[in-house]
Amino acid sequence: MPIALITGATSGFGRATAYRFAEAGWSLILTGRRSERLAELETELGDKVEVLTLTLDVRDAEAVKAAIDGLDDAWRRITCLVNNAGLALALEPAQRVDLNDWHTMIDTNITGLVNVTHAALPLLIDTGKGASIVNIGSVAGSYPYPGSHVYGATKAFVQQFSYNLRCDLKGSGVRVTDVAPGLAETEFMLVRSKGDEQASKQLYAGANPLQAEDIAAQVFYVATLPEHININRLEIMPTSQSWSPFSIERE
Repeated sequence: MPIALITGATSGFGRATAYRFAEAGWSLILTGRRSERLAELETELGDKVEVLTLTLDVRDAEAVKAAIDGLDDAWRRITCLVNNAGLALALEPAQRVDLNDWHTMIDTNITGLVNVTHAALPLLIDTGKGASIVNIGSVAGSYPYPGSHVYGATKAFVQQFSYNLRCDLKGSGVRVTDVAPGLAETEFMLVRSKGDEQASKQLYAGANPLQAEDIAAQVFYVATLPEHININRLEIMPTSQSWSPFSIERE
């Protein structure tokens, strides 16, 4: 049975992706920082498929390596790595941002993704043809907007890292995709606004945004394509979202 390793599985895209893969009978390695939520997932999904949970902060390179290296043989044939762990902080413009928020985004969205990928690559390469790495990026990695500053920059890294991984993995059979969602209704805004529920409601009100399950369906699609097909980047927006004109400051 194929195995999916999903980071940030305790909420949002990660949680929905765990459910989608479980529906198809995949075994799951689920990581997150919140042990109680991982335990809930194991209880809810464990009757359907084999589930292994790892309480893990992806920013801790040594802990990540120890967790991956310590997998039993039955769990080492990973078919799909879903690098989902990530976050946005700081609604303020760059000149008013708390530097700690920038560091947290860099450490999670970039360093954490690199830590997990580096640790899991040998297992994915051993799996070979049909194995996939799906990195959760964002349209913010391609299109700037006020207040995106470091968040958008981290997602631009995800895009380029995905492309460059593809180059290095040529001949291994391992596929790499950057899945880049647009406006999606998850805990994203609650985290970014540090718990401001009104800000979250205002962002999504009347927009008919993407749902976590929409992205999970696309991640599963990418991971289950015939082994000779690689989607480099899959950008997904709700129909309500498009681009704005350039902003011009006039004298």
